[in-house]
Amino acid sequence: MTGDPRTREEFQTSRRRFLGATAAGALAGVGGVGSAAAQSPEIIRLGGEIAGWQGRAPESIAGETNPTLSLEAGTTYRVVWENIDGMGHNFALLDSEGSVLERTAVMSEESETQALEFTASEEVTEYVCEPHSGTMRGAISFGDGSGIETETTTETSDTEESPVPQGPTVGLDTVADGFQVPTDFASAPGDGRRFVVDLPGQVYTVASGGGRGEPFLDIADRLAERTGERGLLGIAFHPAFDENRRFFLRYSAPLAEDAPDGFSHTELLSEFRATEDASGVVDGSERPLLAVDEPTKYHNGGALAFGPEGYLYASYGDGGGSRDTGLGHAADWYEENTGGNGQDVGENLLGSILRIDVDREGEEKPYGIPEDNPLVGEAGLDEQFAWGFRNPWRMGFSDGELYVADVGQSRFEEVDRVVKGGNYGWNVKEGTHCYSTANPSEIPAECPDSTPQAVRDGEPLRDPVIEYPHSRDGEPIGLSVIGGYVHEGSVDALDGTYVFGDYSQDGSPQGSLFAATPAEEGLWQFEKLTIAGAEDGELGGYLIDIGRDDAGELYALTSAGDLGGAVHRLVSGELDQATATGTTQTRTETSAMTDPGTTETAATKTDGATGTEGTTARATATGTVEATTMGRATAEPTAAGPKTTTAAATETRGTETTTTSGGEPTSVSATGTGANETSDAEGPGFGVLAALAGLAGVAARRLVGR
Repeated sequence: MTGDPRTREEFQTSRRRFLGATAAGALAGVGGVGSAAAQSPEIIRLGGEIAGWQGRAPESIAGETNPTLSLEAGTTYRVVWENIDGMGHNFALLDSEGSVLERTAVMSEESETQALEFTASEEVTEYVCEPHSGTMRGAISFGDGSGIETETTTETSDTEESPVPQGPTVGLDTVADGFQVPTDFASAPGDGRRFVVDLPGQVYTVASGGGRGEPFLDIADRLAERTGERGLLGIAFHPAFDENRRFFLRYSAPLAEDAPDGFSHTELLSEFRATEDASGVVDGSERPLLAVDEPTKYHNGGALAFGPEGYLYASYGDGGGSRDTGLGHAADWYEENTGGNGQDVGENLLGSILRIDVDREGEEKPYGIPEDNPLVGEAGLDEQFAWGFRNPWRMGFSDGELYVADVGQSRFEEVDRVVKGGNYGWNVKEGTHCYSTANPSEIPAECPDSTPQAVRDGEPLRDPVIEYPHSRDGEPIGLSVIGGYVHEGSVDALDGTYVFGDYSQDGSPQGSLFAATPAEEGLWQFEKLTIAGAEDGELGGYLIDIGRDDAGELYALTSAGDLGGAVHRLVSGELDQATATGTTQTRTETSAMTDPGTTETAATKTDGATGTEGTTARATATGTVEATTMGRATAEPTAAGPKTTTAAATETRGTETTTTSGGEPTSVSATGTGANETSDAEGPGFGVLAALAGLAGVAARRLVGR
């Protein structure tokens, strides 16, 4: 089973019928959009990238970002666009209410082109890329048919209000660099060292005098192919590490042999043991604890944290796929939306925060279940602690409270203060706002605030403590929230604030750091931190994670851009520029430019594990948890999902996929990317974006074009 009672063929047929009905309903009364016209279409050419639509032709819009398109009613136009950055984009026409009138499929192959032909009507007011509607959005005007007007927006002046209030200034003291995509940071209790996890599969120490130390562990040969958001994702040291030398990793392994057909990979939660002197890892010490099969290569979560009671918490995303739907997604209680793993607690463990006891074993599992977990003795999987999440990429405890940053779909980002048994709303809601799987670009006027009484006694859908849109008044804020901690370190200006951030403001390597003031009720107010010594006070790289050491000091983990793959301690902004920015102005070529599949072998030391075996609890898509014997993950990576074509009034011209009015676009690109690989789950808003989809290559392309 995949969680959907329909067969794959039935699902695709249903999807075609649904989209066809949606298009027909939207086009009724549009007055020309979708009507064939006996004339040669006028050609408009655009480039699609996360930072915005780039005008190419006619000459009047060449080089403009999100140009205003001046159309003439009744004229047939053909918009042809090229995918510039290899992220998941589509082209959609909206009316004044934000409803979709026409759309193409999402396309994620770099240099591939796509076209939409339509007859203009004054009902059309905007064009967008639905996955990135905060940044890829342009206006449509109707005039005398004289051509295409360029964008009329002006630069923001110093007197105009920023989309986020400016807060304190902080400095960045770079303590280590040379990483590719540093995904996690941890201190080992009783050890004093700091450890950095790198996406390609290495765990490094931070040298005592600063700088990247030798690899503490290298599991690159155990990972699935590093595409999408797959890789080495999280680390947590046992609270008694100084006595038992145990630590835990989350990583993306090749798809297990008994996983459902068409799935992408298997997420492993494994225990490792360091040597007695903690200088390395005991050969063959890996003990897999939990294997969760993932339907796509996106929305894996991956955060690990020990709670104050000593239990291990692990985050899992909804499994990817557009809008928490599709292959491997369960049906749920909310009939208005297609079902999703976020609102299911019995079919699988996806879309949830799990809590397990790693200090004891169950009858059939290599870990115990805390007796007070909310679903023990109730309907549902006992590992569940909280649910209703889309992609809880980073999380952590502060003052005994669990804060989870849940990456939104296409409009809103959120941070949740998580309680046992809490339901955080996805995919009924995105943040505090209603959400529709049928039309993601339109916010429904109403939706439930709780489950039905028959579903866990009508539990409330809990609101986040922090929420923000991707843009405000046309100014970008961010695309994928990165969770952090309540500050307890040495930066006085941050005392008592919850410090968090965002991966990128507009898809370029320019993230943000924020500080929120906790409130007793309602949404917390937050400010944007200014980076001392940096150009325009901006964070000059993608923000991947915020770490914390035993002293309460906070660290920003970055990749690409001017900062490169590095770890920076947050310090007082009163330091001089040279100290505050450390080595950040010298970008490490390795972190941004090296092929993700290539590592430095000279300094690489593995744990030597071969043929490691252990008992692993497997959670399949049907929710069955069973004991299996797992060897070290060495199988060849498998294809990430079926490649299905759903052609309806669609044609392909070379590498250009064309959608004519009233027809549903193909789900397969000219290069063969399937619907389960290419959806509006990709790109900003899907998770950790390009950083987890082969960032090195993406970063190189971006930097060359700057």
